Amino acid sequence: MKRNIRVLLWTLLVFGTMSTPRLAAQKKPNVVFMMVDNLGWGEIGTYGGGILRGAETPRLDKLAAEGMKLLNFNVEPQCTPSRSALMTGRHPIRSGTTRVVWGLLYGMTGWEKTWPELMSEAGYATGMFGKWHLGDTKGRFPTDQGFDEWYGVANTTDESQYSEQLYFDPSVVALPQIRESTRGKAPKNVKPYTTETRRTIDAELTDRAIDFMERQVRAKKPFFAFIPYTQPHVPTLPHPDFDGKTGNGNWADMLAEMDHRTGQILDAIDRLGIRNNTIVVWCSDNGPEEAPSWHGTAGYWRGHYFTALEGSLRTPFLIRWPGKIKAGSVSNEIVHITDMMPTFAKVAGYKVPDDRMIDGVDQMDFLTGKLKKSPREGFPIYNGDTMQAYKWRNFKVHYVKQESMFDTPVRHNFPRVHNLLRDPKELYGLYGGEGTGTEELTWVLPAVTTLVVKFQESLVKEPPIKLGTPDPYVPPKKMSRM
Repeated sequence: MKRNIRVLLWTLLVFGTMSTPRLAAQKKPNVVFMMVDNLGWGEIGTYGGGILRGAETPRLDKLAAEGMKLLNFNVEPQCTPSRSALMTGRHPIRSGTTRVVWGLLYGMTGWEKTWPELMSEAGYATGMFGKWHLGDTKGRFPTDQGFDEWYGVANTTDESQYSEQLYFDPSVVALPQIRESTRGKAPKNVKPYTTETRRTIDAELTDRAIDFMERQVRAKKPFFAFIPYTQPHVPTLPHPDFDGKTGNGNWADMLAEMDHRTGQILDAIDRLGIRNNTIVVWCSDNGPEEAPSWHGTAGYWRGHYFTALEGSLRTPFLIRWPGKIKAGSVSNEIVHITDMMPTFAKVAGYKVPDDRMIDGVDQMDFLTGKLKKSPREGFPIYNGDTMQAYKWRNFKVHYVKQESMFDTPVRHNFPRVHNLLRDPKELYGLYGGEGTGTEELTWVLPAVTTLVVKFQESLVKEPPIKLGTPDPYVPPKKMSRM
């Protein structure tokens, strides 16, 4: 009898010791997702900017060295489409979120299944601190779409200039507000969003995000902190503490502040002792501004947002997960913003919706090195409701010419094909004109046309939600994921 008891105790001890690391390894990771607004590929140091743009970015450069840097992370050409793609894993043409018409109903319908909703259902606390731009009416605020709490602005930062513009009439257009809310409650106005509060809002977002993280750590609950900063969106005005700090103007001062805010978040993660179990992402939602006085740069690429050029689509993307993602790794494999929601599904413990078209793919095995190549080869590029181009492997096929956000789009008589390895500025594509020395790339056209037709067929199978569709939205028929 005593021998049997000793054997039992020994067995429990051995298997208990063996299971402890396994249980620890299964603990859900926290997710801190920082996203800046309209920052070009060439702005921060690790992408060739930094000191060349008037301000070093040591914290961001260090973050890149501690994790993975993507050279081919792709977004949508405008703010609302990018944010919709991030939240739903779906191309915005499906969700009726391809653009914003000021003064009209816009944003995601309540029918969309969002990333924070899935994280919440998986047991995460969800907090958002920053710019939303996916709806400013009842039922479409962040706390209607899966976030437990929110502090920030519903729309865009240019609104901070309204009250200083000629003949502004608050009786006709409401004074823009910084707001806050919790799940299920209507947002409350905290204070007007002006050029003065525009300077200080990113500091507030940082403080509130850190407070959110501290509360969840005390409660021993995994959390998803989404921090969509407002910088460097026009007007690019730094915090008073950073105004004049670099001696190189507002833009450089903003870069210094942006780097500092990132450092504050990273320091808080370390102070809370959650570094090894927290996935940190830092990225931009769009290519650089083109507005006079506030313009940014895409560095190696050409173009600004509101176009289908690489400068519009490729933005910085840094990800750190100690022990899981190799430090100092760099990749030029294609990743798209729609991939984020599916990528976090397994580690967070939720299921990707299968009752609708999902365009994103799971990139976690690629990011963690289990796969050498991204499972994505390309994607359609919509600017507004028009497919202007298709990116596939190292090629870009342009169907519409638009060099600037201020241009009128013109459809090409014949598609232009660019080899992005040899022609990164997209200047010398097939049929680009005499004396361009182009390669023969006609074989790319049938390959890409097949993909375009397949995508268009999916829009027939699942009709897109139209811009301005009110809630409640009911799909016209039963739909399934392709």
